[in-house]
Amino acid sequence: MEHQTFEIAGPVLLTPKKFGDARGFFSETYNERAFAPLIGAQRFVQDNQSLSGPVGTLRGLHFQIDPMAQGKLVRVVRGAIFDVAVDLRRSSPTFGQHVSVMLSAQNWSQFWIPVGFAHGFCTLEPDTEVVYKVTEYYAPDCDRGLAFDDPALGIVWPKPAGEYLLSPKDRNHPSLRDLPACFA
Repeated sequence: MEHQTFEIAGPVLLTPKKFGDARGFFSETYNERAFAPLIGAQRFVQDNQSLSGPVGTLRGLHFQIDPMAQGKLVRVVRGAIFDVAVDLRRSSPTFGQHVSVMLSAQNWSQFWIPVGFAHGFCTLEPDTEVVYKVTEYYAPDCDRGLAFDDPALGIVWPKPAGEYLLSPKDRNHPSLRDLPACFA
């Protein structure tokens, strides 16, 4: 399996092998023995899938706090996304910095986003489907967000901020400056 690490410790881009022939392909999208040396031993408890119809649908930046903080393993099964992870670990030398990658059904890459990061993405193709495994169950009381368009984050999204389709919830997340300390 190919993998890439970043200057920000924690996130990892992973690309499982695909074996194809005239019938199509086969891919082992998750194997604990293969992934553990790259992302650590993880216990995934829930799989999620989203469908975003229009190009420019933006979801995020989301995270959960303790005791239900989540790590996420994100992949795209149809379409493409610009995917972002923002370091929210206060003691990290890269606090407030981000990693961005392009995930698509074509490149078959997966993005590991550990606990302590906010996550969000915008769609680059219509009818994009994103599947992700999480290390903790969804807990509305622990659900939090960060403003995707906070200039302090320095994220260069593929479109200007006013051109995205967002939920009302995602339009009202706090800036990094206004975010309480969520992770040590």
